Amino acid sequence: MGVLDTELRYVWANDELERLGGVPLAERLGRTPHEVQPMLDPDSAEAVMRRVLETGEPVLDFEFTGRVRKAPHQHHAAAASVFRIQDAADRVLGICFMVIDATDRWRSRERLALLSEAGERVGNTLDILHTAQELADVAVPRLADFVTVDLFEPVIQGQEPTPQSPRRARTLRRAAQQSVRPGVPESVARIGQETSYAPGSPVGRCLADGKAHLEATLAPADSPWIPDDPERAAKVAEFGLHSYLSVPIRARQTTLGVVGFLRWQRSDPFEEEDLELAKEVVARGALCIDNARRYTREHTGALALQRSLLPRETSGSAELDVATRYLPAGSKEGVGGDWFDVIPLSGARIGLVVGDVVGHGVNAAATMGRLRTAVRALADMDLPPDELLAHLDDLVTRFIDEDSSGDRSASNALLGSSCLVMNLDPVAQRCTMARAGHPPPALVGPDGTVRFMEMPAGPPLGLGYLPFETTEIDVPHGSLLVLYTDGLVAGPEQDMEAGQHKLSGILGRGGDDPEAVCDDVVAELVPAKPRDDIALMVARACAVPQDRVAVIELDSDPAVVASTRAEVDRQLADWGLDDLAFSTELIVSELVTNAIRYATGPLRLRLIRQSVLICEVVDGSSTSPHLRHARTTDEGGRGLFLVAQLSKRWGTRYLPTGKIIWSEQELAAA
Repeated sequence: MGVLDTELRYVWANDELERLGGVPLAERLGRTPHEVQPMLDPDSAEAVMRRVLETGEPVLDFEFTGRVRKAPHQHHAAAASVFRIQDAADRVLGICFMVIDATDRWRSRERLALLSEAGERVGNTLDILHTAQELADVAVPRLADFVTVDLFEPVIQGQEPTPQSPRRARTLRRAAQQSVRPGVPESVARIGQETSYAPGSPVGRCLADGKAHLEATLAPADSPWIPDDPERAAKVAEFGLHSYLSVPIRARQTTLGVVGFLRWQRSDPFEEEDLELAKEVVARGALCIDNARRYTREHTGALALQRSLLPRETSGSAELDVATRYLPAGSKEGVGGDWFDVIPLSGARIGLVVGDVVGHGVNAAATMGRLRTAVRALADMDLPPDELLAHLDDLVTRFIDEDSSGDRSASNALLGSSCLVMNLDPVAQRCTMARAGHPPPALVGPDGTVRFMEMPAGPPLGLGYLPFETTEIDVPHGSLLVLYTDGLVAGPEQDMEAGQHKLSGILGRGGDDPEAVCDDVVAELVPAKPRDDIALMVARACAVPQDRVAVIELDSDPAVVASTRAEVDRQLADWGLDDLAFSTELIVSELVTNAIRYATGPLRLRLIRQSVLICEVVDGSSTSPHLRHARTTDEGGRGLFLVAQLSKRWGTRYLPTGKIIWSEQELAAA
């Protein structure tokens, strides 16, 4: 207790106040609280006392903090109740105050506040480095003046940390740091740099035994590791770092790194109570860092899986210049199942495919791989787009039925997936397409006009209640075909129609370089962190020159085989492909002879010189020849075997009025 006069000067204090403040009564008499304890927040305390003196209204349990002369290196808190003293004639004589030491209560409240703040501020994202920085930020300046967060390199990559020998220096990577001084001048490493700690240092011991360590005073006599680390010793001397806590970042029985707490501005050293508080703060941050590490591992794995399932080569052919972009989602859901493909087809045609699998994560990426493989297999059968989608829909339905008794995550990713299939014929300069619940493609004409294809939407895959329909359009030389997934044009902020309008504006600016068009579209339509996966494909169609296509009409007479061989020889000579004359003669003889003997007219031979030499024989029969291995006693059955041996690939493509048997030869030999 203490009594002050109307000038707030001490006139009396009891023994407990002397003991609490460390100032005897003789030194207090006639002096103000500010003069007695200048470090104990005197301004706010005296303001409260003057208000009580003027108004007469008592103040109860007023708390103030600071340092007292008895222990200038420690922070203290006191709770005071102040009353005005009056005599019988109501004359104001001064004030009386009663003080209790509230340091323990104040520290407990500050401890809970710091832990609460750590729970709110740390772990708001699933980014490892951002979470580490949040952990460093929350501890400065309330617990320490300088904080470092170091993690093992595999942890930053999302992997489990590899064991290290406790007898060797520990190498970690600086993930985050914070200081009361701008620029963190106390640090010996920048964020992202490697930093090593000797085995005998607090961090080395901390990582070796997995326990937190307290060094109340940093001095060579008390810290023998300091002389062995001259770079850190220089920082200790330069900034007066005097107290150190090292706390391991442990989660699920694994040490991920270490957090260092240092003081230099605050004169009081760390105590055991500070160590316990630091351990609780780091424990909360460790779980968040480990969650971010696990997410990073899954996200990286899913992204690697998806990229491995996407085509590595999308150049198409000499008649198609293709540029693609795949942009994974920047949201917490992770990567999704958007995909694209460029498939070489027979007859110099190219298949363009783009699809979107429902959901995100590994299941979506794996489902995308299943669909892309199925589309590739169906495309090799030379099916038209509507039939390909019908077979793909049946396949998806079977996949869903297979998954119905087990994990539903795979079937959930399959059901409702969308797909667009487009077959481009650069010889006829026409395009055939069909879609299953997918956004329509855009066509940019040679004159710069932009239009979105009007075509039946078709049901998404797996529903199986409506047929798919084919649409055919002309694609002049120099046109751009733009295929995309809905993540490019639709989102929470805009509907698909508005997004397509923006896309149309970008495409209408001109430019025929697919790479430049992709860059412009991504720069203007895609946010920094897209909420959904985005797949974009821009293809510039180039017509096959007519002088590289030769068509020969054939009669159903075996005598035409010889004249056809001669005409083929002349055409190959004009193209400078004399080295392929012999093999091409054999192929043409076999295919034309089979068409005359087993099929019906009209018959036609077409040669196309592209990156390969294509031979096509068209007839009016729907019967397909079969390759077989003839026995030594058979008189026939070796023709198609020779065709297969001489060709890079061969096959049959059906038409509404017949079929085409085709063969491709490499031009490298020529």
